[in-house]
Amino acid sequence: MLPVRATANPAGVKGRDVKGILPVMVLMVIIFLLLLFWENELNDNVVMTSLEHLNVDYPQNGVPLRYCNYMILQRGIREPDHTCKKEHVFIHERPQKINSICTSPKKVPCQNHSTVLCFQSQTRLKMTVCQLIDGTRYPACRYHISLTTGFVLITCDGFGPVNFQGYIE
Repeated sequence: MLPVRATANPAGVKGRDVKGILPVMVLMVIIFLLLLFWENELNDNVVMTSLEHLNVDYPQNGVPLRYCNYMILQRGIREPDHTCKKEHVFIHERPQKINSICTSPKKVPCQNHSTVLCFQSQTRLKMTVCQLIDGTRYPACRYHISLTTGFVLITCDGFGPVNFQGYIE
């Protein structure tokens, strides 16, 4: 074997000037945070406005006590100004059954007195109606639970259900 001889650099290794890289690193972190928050903002808007997220609970959640309080908190259901909703309805039917309402021949004026027509379910659907009993600002809202069945009114577009508009007992 031949001996290996190492030589050391007496001056040492000179480090790069970190001051030149620092502004680029700060800019990259800012861009990353902006993209992260922007993505979450977009996802929240999409999820919060879907009929399935807001009004469908199938199969029904097994929370026996305080069902409305739990579901409304879990799904972040509130008015746009972050006040408590006065009433909210959860439908306990298969999404396919709710989608089929859009093919219903029964069209009625929506309950909000607009010129838009709502599609009415042809059969009664199982629902839970949550009525506000205490609180004004989300998340400090308390609800009374009422189990009922009724005809559901929804608006539809070419792809299916869009918004829950109400129900008729």
